[in-house]
Amino acid sequence: MPFTIVRQDITKMEVDAIVNAANTGLQMGGGVCGAIFKAAGAAQLQAACNKLAPIKTGEAVITPGFNLPAKYVIHTAGPVYREWNKEQSEQLLRAAYTNSLKLAVENKCESIAFPLISSGIYGYPKDEALKVAVSAIKDFLKDHDIDVTLVMFDKASFVLSRELLGAVESYIDDHYVDTHRIERRELLEVERRELLGAERQAVLEEPAPLDALVGNLDEPFSQMLLRLIDAKGMKDVEVYKRANLDRKLFSKIRSNKGYMPSKRTAIALAVALELSLEETADFLKRAGYALSPAVKFDVIVEYFIANGKYDIFEINQVLFEYDQPLLGG
Repeated sequence: MPFTIVRQDITKMEVDAIVNAANTGLQMGGGVCGAIFKAAGAAQLQAACNKLAPIKTGEAVITPGFNLPAKYVIHTAGPVYREWNKEQSEQLLRAAYTNSLKLAVENKCESIAFPLISSGIYGYPKDEALKVAVSAIKDFLKDHDIDVTLVMFDKASFVLSRELLGAVESYIDDHYVDTHRIERRELLEVERRELLGAERQAVLEEPAPLDALVGNLDEPFSQMLLRLIDAKGMKDVEVYKRANLDRKLFSKIRSNKGYMPSKRTAIALAVALELSLEETADFLKRAGYALSPAVKFDVIVEYFIANGKYDIFEINQVLFEYDQPLLGG
């Protein structure tokens, strides 16, 4: 999956590079920075940093990962948040992400993990820091293929805007059916008779001939996908990037007529194609799936599609907030 969000200790991430939210002097600090130094081997990482220091805010440099699972550590200095100069703070924070990603690609990294830069002692509001991070990563991935993970240390580190979260919560309240709360009632006598009659009628009816059943098969999922891509005037690369899909997985779906994707992958493609709810239902049916009001994941996805919101990065942020699996593959 090109972009994902996880709760994890960044020092344990098995990726090509992890990013250290550093100070401009590249000195060992506290928090995540201190944890990275300790896990890598503080003395040897500090010695490597001393050769590169100082750096400017927004710049990025690279060192070996030493004792870390990651091959490299990319050090970038995020801005100290200035409420009176939000525009400059945002520009510098965006630069920290973009320059780190560029450095990773230059060093042939195929995967990279970020903390939420500047959201700790540097005072950047967590919801705004998240918005900048996702926007910068999303823009970079339009033209590059690299797996990016945004690592949250704990639940408190992840804060969505109340406006977005409030709208989703309201939709869930109106549409989510908690099946555990529904009490089964006794059937009325008239309902029993109707059900019994329907069962008898089903027994009396002759099954349809096999030839007729085969002739009525729906078009395969992959065939429908290709037809919709053409109908929307889109290109393959546009679709799999908008769907947060790995290029190899998309190629497999495209080339294998009998390939059946996971539900998350199928929904991701529906989002990328900007299908309506009705179109999404038909599309998912080809892969043997359906959206259910009894599944919170489905209701969250339905909210975005029903409201014409097709930004998969935004959808995944909300899914992460509700501890649901993310879209893509």
